[in-house]
Amino acid sequence: MTPTEALVAFALAAGLMTVTPGLDTALVLRTAAVEGGRRAFLAGVGVCAGCLVWGVVAALGLGALLAASEAAYVALRWAGAAYLLWLGARMILGARAGLDTTGPGDAPGVATSPAGWFVRGFVTNLLNPKVGVFYVTFLPQFLPAGVDAVSFSVLLAAVHAAKGVLWFSVLILATRPLAAAFRRPAVVRTLDRVTGGVLIAFGLRLVLDGRRP
Repeated sequence: MTPTEALVAFALAAGLMTVTPGLDTALVLRTAAVEGGRRAFLAGVGVCAGCLVWGVVAALGLGALLAASEAAYVALRWAGAAYLLWLGARMILGARAGLDTTGPGDAPGVATSPAGWFVRGFVTNLLNPKVGVFYVTFLPQFLPAGVDAVSFSVLLAAVHAAKGVLWFSVLILATRPLAAAFRRPAVVRTLDRVTGGVLIAFGLRLVLDGRRP
């Protein structure tokens, strides 16, 4: 397999992974619907930055420690679960309390600064150990003979991150025609509760599912 063939094959596989609905998709869609496209885009960029970091970690071989060490995997899994449970509970509770305190023109629900949404997307991805183990096991399958493993792995991770940014941009644009309807207090409350429930479900899944990906 030549480097070009490897890039094409990985781009196709990464595209399928990117469009598969999951935690990141729920987070970006909720942000786009309630707090606007700019903050949703920053959340998506944060998610993709987390993927890029995982790719670099896997390329440098540090991800092998996560794959081999049960203690490291469990520690990161519990940290990720705690963060998701906290974030989901905060959104659900904020959906109840925040609607009564928003002023005219404010987006109801749980308000977060633009930089905060980048951090939220980044941390959500980075604290998921299954993403790290996935990169460690997935990237080597697309390394052709004769290339520098570190630089080519980083290139593949960058391709994945770029596809993620493109996909999140499409999702954000798709919500724009319904932006006014999405920002109605009752709709915001429902979106926050649903998204918070998704976050909690993923957190509980990390707690209860001790199996490696």
